[in-house]
Amino acid sequence: MEDILRKAIADALVELEVPSSGFVVEHPGDMSHGDYATNAAFVVAKQLEQNPRELAAKLKEKLEGKVLQVEAIEVAGPGFLNFKLRRDFFSEKIAAARSLGTAWGTNTTRAGEHIAFEYTSPNLFKPLHIGNLVGNIIGESLTRLLEASGAEVKRFNYPSDIGPTVAKGVWGLMKTGGDPSDILALGEAYRVGNDAYENDEALKKEIDEVNKKLYEGLDAALGALREQGLRTSRARLAELCAKLGTHFDFEIPESEAGPIGVTYVEKNLGTIFEESEGAVVYKGEKHGLHTRVFMNSKGFPTYEAKDLGNFARKLEYYPSLTQMYIVTGVEQAEYFKVLFAALREVFPAAAEKGLQHIPTGFLTLTTGKMSSRKGNVLTGESLIVDIEAEARAYASTSRAKDIGVLAEQVAVAALKYQILRQAVGSNIIFDKAQALLLTGDSGLYIQYAHARAVSLVKKAGELGIVSSTSSAPEAPYLLEKILYQFPEVVERAATQLEPHHLVTYMTRLAGEFNTFYAVERIADQSDNFASFKLALTEVTKLTLQKGLELLGMSAPEEM
Repeated sequence: MEDILRKAIADALVELEVPSSGFVVEHPGDMSHGDYATNAAFVVAKQLEQNPRELAAKLKEKLEGKVLQVEAIEVAGPGFLNFKLRRDFFSEKIAAARSLGTAWGTNTTRAGEHIAFEYTSPNLFKPLHIGNLVGNIIGESLTRLLEASGAEVKRFNYPSDIGPTVAKGVWGLMKTGGDPSDILALGEAYRVGNDAYENDEALKKEIDEVNKKLYEGLDAALGALREQGLRTSRARLAELCAKLGTHFDFEIPESEAGPIGVTYVEKNLGTIFEESEGAVVYKGEKHGLHTRVFMNSKGFPTYEAKDLGNFARKLEYYPSLTQMYIVTGVEQAEYFKVLFAALREVFPAAAEKGLQHIPTGFLTLTTGKMSSRKGNVLTGESLIVDIEAEARAYASTSRAKDIGVLAEQVAVAALKYQILRQAVGSNIIFDKAQALLLTGDSGLYIQYAHARAVSLVKKAGELGIVSSTSSAPEAPYLLEKILYQFPEVVERAATQLEPHHLVTYMTRLAGEFNTFYAVERIADQSDNFASFKLALTEVTKLTLQKGLELLGMSAPEEM
């Protein structure tokens, strides 16, 4: 509808022989003003130094009768136009949503795209970092939104299983005597190793030697310790991803990517890469960037070289890819600018691919940011466990058959809501009390609205009420007008790579449904519009379920 109105407005402006670009068509903040609004007359009048209300009146005259779905057009404010849509437009959209079922809200704007989406990508040999958890939650929602927009998406995980981080953990285990099958022992070993590496030059040399031996693979004892720790980390990561509703199509570990990257660096030495003080570097200055090391002076591949191998492996696993997204912390933004420049030189075909870094902000608690590099440890798993304990108190009072399952679903939704409600790249302040509110602005609030809709549909069915959109009240409910916007919101969230648009919409929908429930008799056989209200409730249930799914949250049916 927005596109139809935009074209009609542009055509009318051409008829008036005035500029036809630079205006917006959107839903007004107060929907009592209309279903759509445009600032076209105001924008054009300002450019031409004319009276905006007079131009708006002329534009209204040109538009009247041109769009069949529009019932009335009104000039408002300093020169805006408000559009009121016909009543049957909304009832037809409710009917269409019912017939579409699970396809409701999908679109084809990204059809034909083959997207490699990399996210989570943790450092193994220690508990999942909170930053990797944020990346997982954002990445999972974005992949679902892109799939809902017609794209084929392959999910990639790129864990670090070799290098300084692992060497610190292995060295730390030898010093602490910790159990490599215990994830907490791995976390403590890493803390000890990192502290030694940063504060004691002699111990730093020891850890560097461990790193060298692990790369060479000639020390059986060190290799066995590394493998034990990696198995523990992978098992915990798999458990956490299952809880978060995440799966990966491909995993490319750094140990696999590194040797591949080295071959590409060596093959392009003297052309794309050059030697500098015993290392091999890429001079990004030719692209207005900075120099980065791809092979260090010890002959080991850096993250940069490993990422060359990572990309080569992606092309091997997914040769049809047309776009690559990588979700990592915002602090790596400059790194990826240089990496992508190098990729386009090493892999000429990459110049034809879309390469994009999606930055994530820092998650902090009210006590401030906590880092696994120091002694004050906050891990992704520990945060979920903490929230789940709080969620269990709510779940214990519910009608759910399995309290444990519901507590987990509520906890995951609580966490994801607070992360996804922010614009991607923004810092996140996590408030546990806010996350579990039942009165709005929480995942629990949306889940509860869904469960209420499920209950009402079930009750109406038991009373023999049959849903239908054939007989609707004279004026559309506000709930209808909000439901109609769902496909628009999904498309905008996918196009802009911003799940927060969907979070905001879902919160508003849940609130309006609760208002509708409070003032309307829904499962009432004596109501003349009972069948229509049931159809509206069914579409609300469907929309809440679909929206929660796109955000990576569960939609419990009993709460």
